[in-house]
Amino acid sequence: MTSWPSAPDPRSALRVISEAALDAVDARKATRRALVRAGYREASAASTRLVVVAIGKAAAGMASAVVEEPWPVPLEGIVVTKDDHAAGFDLGPLEVVEAAHPVPDDRSAAAGRRVLEVASNSGPEDLLLVLLSGGASSLVSLPPDEITIGDLAQVNSALLGSGASIHELNAVRKHLSRISGGRLARASGARRVVVLAISDVMGDDLAVIGSGPCAPDPTTYGDALGILRERVAANEVPDAVWRYLDQGTKGAHEETPKPGDGVFEHVDHEIIARNQHARTAAVEAAVAQGALAIDLGERLDAEASDTGRNFAALVRAARTHRPTCLIAGGETVVTLRGSGRGGRSQELALAAALALEGSDATLLALGTDGTDGPTDAAGAWADGSTAARARETGFEPMEMLAANDAYPLFDPLGELHRTGPTGTNVMDLVLVWIPPTP
Repeated sequence: MTSWPSAPDPRSALRVISEAALDAVDARKATRRALVRAGYREASAASTRLVVVAIGKAAAGMASAVVEEPWPVPLEGIVVTKDDHAAGFDLGPLEVVEAAHPVPDDRSAAAGRRVLEVASNSGPEDLLLVLLSGGASSLVSLPPDEITIGDLAQVNSALLGSGASIHELNAVRKHLSRISGGRLARASGARRVVVLAISDVMGDDLAVIGSGPCAPDPTTYGDALGILRERVAANEVPDAVWRYLDQGTKGAHEETPKPGDGVFEHVDHEIIARNQHARTAAVEAAVAQGALAIDLGERLDAEASDTGRNFAALVRAARTHRPTCLIAGGETVVTLRGSGRGGRSQELALAAALALEGSDATLLALGTDGTDGPTDAAGAWADGSTAARARETGFEPMEMLAANDAYPLFDPLGELHRTGPTGTNVMDLVLVWIPPTP
């Protein structure tokens, strides 16, 4: 039987693999490939102007690829992204606005108003190019007049800590917005709308990516009301929001445009980067590192802590004569029970660290956008020694996990994975390196 040596440093191997995954979904590169492949430059020649609306955590990278192209018509528009996510990009004539994420603020409302103005001012001879990526629905949050941005922020915060899925969260957001749920397409006066999207949702659902500003919305006011009633306590939602949604169910407010609506006849969507692309590149890089690579698919959709324990169980069950790398993508959820600091990838890693005690496997959990929750880390590392080292530092991992407080535990151990803003966003990745079984 062939004996395969273990990588001399599993962490080095996983760093190489994660970097390859991120490079495969780089926003600027993916947008440039799409522009060339689909011939949008040539198509723009029939227009008077190319109007760009770029929204999301990858907006600057996507827009920079557009600015680099030699368009035959004037280029103008707006880029809305998260704080510090536009640094280092040449955005030429495009207006740049930074706003809040994941909970909207007054800047998000102002950005939403500008985006709506830009789209509404596009004319029948213009081509509107919408560059969409994760985070868009928070960054351009423009509520109806009956609701304040503070009301919207309160609803977002309650849902983010409730364990609600991104589909549920966006169903509510779309019915508290003047932009999401196809309303941006409805507002546009352009002869053609092209949406290039980087997917940050399971199944690459166009109605969910960035809350689908140019996509048909199959959900209703009734759906949004039902989700809030199921997920959060009544006192966590402002009265104005309850009242607005209830009125919507009775026809007092216009519904989002639905599938089959004529407003979408001149709208084209293309997904230019997705989690699968990152996982495919990770597989190739793992094989190049001498590992047997196993792509588990988009399986990250449950509670982060449960998912971390499940990965540890897979490690314990593994029997291999060759270094093995498990690769999975998706987006877990966290039900907040404490007031600690961290993110879903850090919570997953902490749960895995407890379940991996004594193991020789190494796990890296990270958000592909470089930000895990409201922290400066993309995620965290865990191996068989992490929990013991945490106790030596004065932390009790079980207590920290129960308090959703992974960040302060990982930070002094040097186990936080920091990348800075990556310029892309295709959900999360979990990479596990398993050495050969003795």
